Amino acid sequence: MAQRAALQRWSARSLSLQQRQSIAAPLAVSRVTALGLAQPNGGIHSNIGAGRIRPTSTITNPKATPAEPSESMQILKNQRLHRPVSPHLTIYQPQITWVLSAMNRVTGLALSGPLYIFGSLYLLSPLLGLKITSVGMAAGFAKWPVIVKFGAKALAAFPFVFHSLNGVRHLVWDMGWALNLQSVWRSGWTVVGLTGVMCLGLAVI
Repeated sequence: MAQRAALQRWSARSLSLQQRQSIAAPLAVSRVTALGLAQPNGGIHSNIGAGRIRPTSTITNPKATPAEPSESMQILKNQRLHRPVSPHLTIYQPQITWVLSAMNRVTGLALSGPLYIFGSLYLLSPLLGLKITSVGMAAGFAKWPVIVKFGAKALAAFPFVFHSLNGVRHLVWDMGWALNLQSVWRSGWTVVGLTGVMCLGLAVI
């Protein structure tokens, strides 16, 4: 069987171009006649000339036009608008580790921001015509209702107390102590509890 297949391949390759054309031409004519494209006296193109069959148009593959640089940038901007934000806080389970870490930064800003604002206003008060004095602020604070004074003092004490206690916790970590998970959780809840107690104590004073 292998010898017969090899002999057939060799025979097909040995056919000359003229022999192939002589074999293919009758087959093509028979196919055209079977389709009704040829008539006895009109030839193959007689039906085409009579308008019975229209030749098909040549189909070309148009090349894709590249987008302009401005269009590409606009497409990229639109894609970026629909991308998820990372890190996305809503997909994380609240844990005391990262919550206290975020609160440490927030309280740091809450302490430094008002300090810079009040210091700048105090220095510029003569130029701005403002009367910012300790006596004036104490007199104004004394006129507030008791509940308002309690809330204001607790609000002012919270960032100071929390940032101070959590700062001590970070200093302990810097010395290489209490770095295992159980100690981290225990120290975190200790900071939360002490912050609440000290804020209430400072608000009552």
